[in-house]
Amino acid sequence: MWERTLQDLIRGLRANKKDESQFIAKAIEEIRTEIKGDDMELKAGAVLKLTYLDMLGYDMGWAAFHVVEVMSSPRIHLKTVGYLAATQSFDQETDVLMLTTNLLKKDLISTPADIAITLNGISHIVTPDLARDLSPELIRMLTHSRPHIRKRAVAALYRVMVKYPEVSEHAISRLKERLEDDDPGVVAATVNVLCELTRHNPEQYLTLAPPLFHLMTTSTNNWMLIKIIKLFGSLSPHEPRLVKKLQPPITELISTTPAISLLYECVHTCIIGGMLSGPSGDSLARTCVSKLANFIQDADQNLKYIALLAMVKIVPTHAYLVSQYQDTIMASVSDQDMSIRMRALDLVSAMVNQSNLQSIVQQLLSHLVTDHSAAPTAAQSLAQNVASPNSTKGFSSPSQTPAYRLILAQHILDMCSHDTYDNVTNFEWYLSVLVDLAHVANVNIGAQIRDQLVDVVTRVRGARRFAVKLMYTLLSDDSMLRNAHEEGSCSEVLWAAAYICGEYGSELQDPQKLLPLLLQPEISNLSPDIISVYIQAATKIFGFWAADLASRWSDDDLQQVKDLVQLVLTGVGKFVASPHIEVQERAANTSQLFAFIQADLNSYRPKPDIPSFTDAGSSFDSITEPHFPKSLLLIEPLVSSYELNPVAPNAQASVAVPDGLDLDSWIIPPPVETKPVEIEEKKTKKSKKGKGKELSSTKVKNGKKKKKDDGDSLNGGNGGILTPVDAETEEERAERERRRAERLERLKDDPYYIMDKAPSRPSPAPEDVDSIPVVRLDDMPSLSDIDSRLPSLRAASPQVSSEPYYIDKVGEMPRNAVAPLTQPLPPSRQSTPGLGGVAAPSPVPLLSNAFQQYEGADADTRASTPDPVVVVRTKKKTKSGTGTGMGKKKRTRDLPAS
Repeated sequence: MWERTLQDLIRGLRANKKDESQFIAKAIEEIRTEIKGDDMELKAGAVLKLTYLDMLGYDMGWAAFHVVEVMSSPRIHLKTVGYLAATQSFDQETDVLMLTTNLLKKDLISTPADIAITLNGISHIVTPDLARDLSPELIRMLTHSRPHIRKRAVAALYRVMVKYPEVSEHAISRLKERLEDDDPGVVAATVNVLCELTRHNPEQYLTLAPPLFHLMTTSTNNWMLIKIIKLFGSLSPHEPRLVKKLQPPITELISTTPAISLLYECVHTCIIGGMLSGPSGDSLARTCVSKLANFIQDADQNLKYIALLAMVKIVPTHAYLVSQYQDTIMASVSDQDMSIRMRALDLVSAMVNQSNLQSIVQQLLSHLVTDHSAAPTAAQSLAQNVASPNSTKGFSSPSQTPAYRLILAQHILDMCSHDTYDNVTNFEWYLSVLVDLAHVANVNIGAQIRDQLVDVVTRVRGARRFAVKLMYTLLSDDSMLRNAHEEGSCSEVLWAAAYICGEYGSELQDPQKLLPLLLQPEISNLSPDIISVYIQAATKIFGFWAADLASRWSDDDLQQVKDLVQLVLTGVGKFVASPHIEVQERAANTSQLFAFIQADLNSYRPKPDIPSFTDAGSSFDSITEPHFPKSLLLIEPLVSSYELNPVAPNAQASVAVPDGLDLDSWIIPPPVETKPVEIEEKKTKKSKKGKGKELSSTKVKNGKKKKKDDGDSLNGGNGGILTPVDAETEEERAERERRRAERLERLKDDPYYIMDKAPSRPSPAPEDVDSIPVVRLDDMPSLSDIDSRLPSLRAASPQVSSEPYYIDKVGEMPRNAVAPLTQPLPPSRQSTPGLGGVAAPSPVPLLSNAFQQYEGADADTRASTPDPVVVVRTKKKTKSGTGTGMGKKKRTRDLPAS
């Protein structure tokens, strides 16, 4: 036995660093031998070495019983080793703890040295069962004659009350007595325990307020004062009378104490305790803010951090006081410490109001515009602190990670959009800020900027003219279009720019100049959703421009219109075969629409001037042609008939479900296919007869059954006959064949279904050609002239007013919010992101009836709704004539007038 003491074990570990695991394994084997002996000194030495190895990560749970043996030693130095090992290795699941109850009770009535060691151990190893059994002894220890025993008993009682709350009622009265103890250490320990207990259940300790208040006004111990003030911060929200009682002494402490930690705790207690509210709290709040502002200017980064943290909590009630130190707070945004910068941003966002919003946003934008360099090295920071240790200025260029730039940009958006733009007084300025932020953010925040651009323009009518002009400038700048695929590019704002110009195209000065920008070849670099909005916006802008041109038509404008139509067809034609279905659909629809316009323009011939009629009654009898191509008025009614307004958040919930509408039922139920009768048993079952020949129900070739004609049978050996179709009748087989033929006919033109050979199709019935409706498209219909002068198709742009902007915060509610809708609503043109849903359409007067609408071949020329068009569909013949009939079935549907 060469290993005896802990010092020898430590020396051996240091000498065997290369093969440490092997040395420890050998040492543990030696300890196992030592710990089983009868010599208590040797056993205690082995436990002490195990305690050291346990701190290195080696388990000593196998020696728990031997630890209890050492704890029961009558020698004080050995008992100390046992309790030390117990506090190091025992936990709540240790089995031998149930054996220590009587041992602990015995030690608690022993000598003062044994009692002190036992109280220290109980604080670490106490369990709910031990807390229940030992609580009477611990409460008796609170009145011990030795102060250090009372102090240890108070600390141990805290752990007992946490594990066994039932003892709290009796323990609180004893703790109240300890607040008046003669020993300051006992009083400080009691205050510390009460400060921890009040965090869990403050109402239970309200009776301790009088002695605590007495201690606060008489004690000079800053550490204990901090604990008492923390305790009152937990009690005052549950006792309003404490607030008025605590204001004078806390105000005096804030004004006189030189201890910064005590000063901060007083300010924090005033905030969380509700002492800053009311007329009497204004002066206290002013004092607190001034003290915190001095902390912000201090060179100590810790003081600066806690001051910003405390000011964030004062802002909700006293924002006007915090805003007085705006420059001091904004200087912290440039601090090198990231945590201080984040707290400063939180404080800046909270103290924003209508008067300081623009200045704060401009200063935050300057941080994004500046090209910041990398953070200083440790050597540079050390050199600066050595040169000027009291300097409060950091490096002029703090580091800005992409995550920080994203947070900074989000704070700008949150400040401006708070409470539906309540702090924004100039929306032209805010729209400019959004565009500037899209250029300088260099982070992925384009979607949020896009939503706010659309939301502002939709809600604030007075800002639409400026917004359209600004979006035109944005679309004209090819830098964002060129960098669309780069990381940090806010190309989503192009979506908003195209949408706003298309939706409010009547505000454009020269709409035709924007079409080449929307349909340039470079837009193929954008995402599919932006391309689709570009195509839609080009259609809307052309509609506004063409309708305005029709009101002041001159034959000299014909070539310009043709050129623009050809431009649209060329630009949109590249996306007709786009792999993205949304882009493809919009491009295809736009191409067909403009192809119709192009055909009308090609067939247009200049006409003489429209005569002026003075008799209004005769104008209805005279049918004349317009002096401009009628297709110029084709698009504008489609995009301007209904205005898109913001929708109230609960608008959809207010729309009643119509009677008889079941949203869970099938609109078109799926076809029910009857499976053919499968004789699985006959197919797989085999029988042997005669000389071992096998008989199978069907022969399989290429994985399919070989079908036989009706009446055929399969002979499989010595006369065994099986008929696989005996289970179905003639009518069922005919119906199955008919369904199969229809299915193959339906799948013939399916591009996702590969046919081996062309299916046999039933012979179609002769089509009734005379019943097909014919609509004349070659000649343009005549129009009824009401007035010689055409009505104005483009409303005058609203003049910019000096009055405050009106923000539509509520949104539009459905008109039929109670009763079910009696008439179907027209479809909205497009949903707006960030507006809470699809805008409910509001009726807008349609175009004037100065011209007739397009009419069918047999339609009546009167202004009333035409009769429904009867569409005759011929029903196909079935393969077999049984069970079905041939003939014509008439189906009618109402077609809207063109």
